[in-house]
Amino acid sequence: MSNGPWTDEENDLIVADYFAMLADDISGRRYSKAEHRRALLPLLNDRSEGSVEFKHQNISAVLKGLGEDWIPGYKPAFNFQMTLVDAVVRWLALNPAWLGRQPGLQSAGGLREAAQIWIGPPPTLSNQPPPQELEQMLHIARKFDVAGRDDRNRALGRAGEECVLAHERAALRTAGRDDLARKVRWVSEEDGDGAGYDIASFGLDGRARLIEVKTTNGWERTPFHITRNELAVAEERRSEWRLFRLWNFSREPKAFELHPPLDAHVSLTATTFQASFH
Repeated sequence: MSNGPWTDEENDLIVADYFAMLADDISGRRYSKAEHRRALLPLLNDRSEGSVEFKHQNISAVLKGLGEDWIPGYKPAFNFQMTLVDAVVRWLALNPAWLGRQPGLQSAGGLREAAQIWIGPPPTLSNQPPPQELEQMLHIARKFDVAGRDDRNRALGRAGEECVLAHERAALRTAGRDDLARKVRWVSEEDGDGAGYDIASFGLDGRARLIEVKTTNGWERTPFHITRNELAVAEERRSEWRLFRLWNFSREPKAFELHPPLDAHVSLTATTFQASFH
């Protein structure tokens, strides 16, 4: 059995096979990992079944770093070679429809299903140390501009806002505040993006909740973009502004909220600069 480095051709083959399984997994279609593995092995350079299984786990880790879905049955395994990351990025470049796909909640009755969102503590307040692989994940996310990719994915962003809109209204109705639920507004949809928040909602006491929604299909630590205007509004209206971080969106949406000041939870890095003539 070969123990040498995987070639680009081998990486491309196993990545394509992984995405075929992942598409079935997300869609709820039945598939057999063993059948996929048996079909793949003759195409590789004398690899063992164990090495193929571990490479699948490596691909899960790469997708985690890229802020994407992965197959739950293949627990992410880290310390992979960057050539594997390159292979995943090549596949995504050749299959742009994957990143542009409509989120899973955009089906009939999606808003009804989306009304129930699990909300937990932010990663910075979970009383757990950062995962050991965090720096490797963030390196991948920065190198391939995962935050910028999600920010440009208008279908993902809009679906996330729609999900949070339904959640806010449902929470108020459940608490007996139908009067407030009727007043919740989708500001970014009705007025445009200039307000510095997406949804104007309310607490149970009637106080304003100005919600900026950031959505990803990936894990809770996937980086995200935030504008100068959003930061300014967060600072000006600290008691009202909230960042609603929606993650694992295409599977089972989960969320946490961040309250200003944001730099107590995240590192803010300038990614673009305005150039003015002397």
